[in-house]
Amino acid sequence: MAQASSYSSAESSRNLYAFGATSLLNDTATEMAYWVLPVFLASIGAGPAQLGVIEGIAESVASFAKLFSGYLADRVRRRKPVVVSGYFVANAVKPMLALATSWIHVLAIRFADRFSKGIRGTTRDVMLADSVHPSRLGSAFGLLQAMDSAGAIAGPLLALLLLPHYGLRGIFWFAGIPGALCVLMALIGIREVKAARERRDQATPGGEKGHGNNLERTSSWLPHLPARFYFVLAVVTLFSLGNSSDMFLVLRAQNIGIRAVHAPLLGLVFNITFTVFSWPAGHLSDRFSRSAIAAAGYLVFAVVYFVFGAAPSALAIWLAMAFYGLFYALTNPVLKALVAEVVSPELRGRALGLYFFVSSVAILLASMITGELWKLYGPAVPFYVSSGIAAVSAGMLLVSRGARAGATRNA
Repeated sequence: MAQASSYSSAESSRNLYAFGATSLLNDTATEMAYWVLPVFLASIGAGPAQLGVIEGIAESVASFAKLFSGYLADRVRRRKPVVVSGYFVANAVKPMLALATSWIHVLAIRFADRFSKGIRGTTRDVMLADSVHPSRLGSAFGLLQAMDSAGAIAGPLLALLLLPHYGLRGIFWFAGIPGALCVLMALIGIREVKAARERRDQATPGGEKGHGNNLERTSSWLPHLPARFYFVLAVVTLFSLGNSSDMFLVLRAQNIGIRAVHAPLLGLVFNITFTVFSWPAGHLSDRFSRSAIAAAGYLVFAVVYFVFGAAPSALAIWLAMAFYGLFYALTNPVLKALVAEVVSPELRGRALGLYFFVSSVAILLASMITGELWKLYGPAVPFYVSSGIAAVSAGMLLVSRGARAGATRNA
């Protein structure tokens, strides 16, 4: 009864919707700035090479920050200040892009933005997981993802509306409005969650002075995590080695005749599907096997990449891009819920941090591999390779689900 009472309905709903609102507002601000950044860099004399350096450094630092954030989330007693400060720094620096006169300035701003994203991201996910009953993990992460991707729709649309009237630098200033609202929502809407910390203190009498084995298990950088977590991590890593940057999809679309000016529309089609299906997919994973639903997402990815490899027509590419959003909806919230479910609450931070870090590094490697395969064998081959890797990864998740189901029946 004590554990059940820690998930009060009011607390759960408040944090769930507060995190959803902050994600919507933050992503609106981020996407307003992000989609005009390449054009802005060109206007100050920088090009694709500088953009690659900026985004490579920014995303790399975000990956390491997520790993550290996971450890921090498991160790600190008050997580809300970490989350709020992360949102504050990110949204304080975005409008400063309007003052940039060199790509070095843009690099510094993106560095601060992505570092703060990494620091707050894992901690936020741990707080969300601790705010809801385990039976609602999928639904909670699904709603968060739906709100996040809705911001990815609203941001570019607002930028398109404002750009003719206020120019590129004006867009950066306007991005500060949803950014400020995001910080305000985080400050007044998010509530500290004590349930996981209380359970940990009960498991280790005296808190930091608890018994040696328990303390070692919860205080080390890489604690003893269950075998199922490492299996999921291995499958995700394998899949991620075929999951290169989505910019290769855009390049392939241009390769078969879809004009570059329509690239934002490809992103819009994808994000609409992503937004619509994220919450239902997360809710479905609370009722059925999360592994099976994630496997379905990998199969969707396999189909999409096969179509991009074959590229039968421009219409097929547009339809595949819309279908691609379903892959994200079936995997992003569901896999986070799966990781949070298979580890004990006091280890969720490091488990999620390790999951984010390893998959991010694998995706960076995937982009390098795809670039080399494209150069050596043409554009179709890397898409066929990615499709095959995704199909194998889906099969591994389904086999593991079948093995667990058989073990349960025989128990």
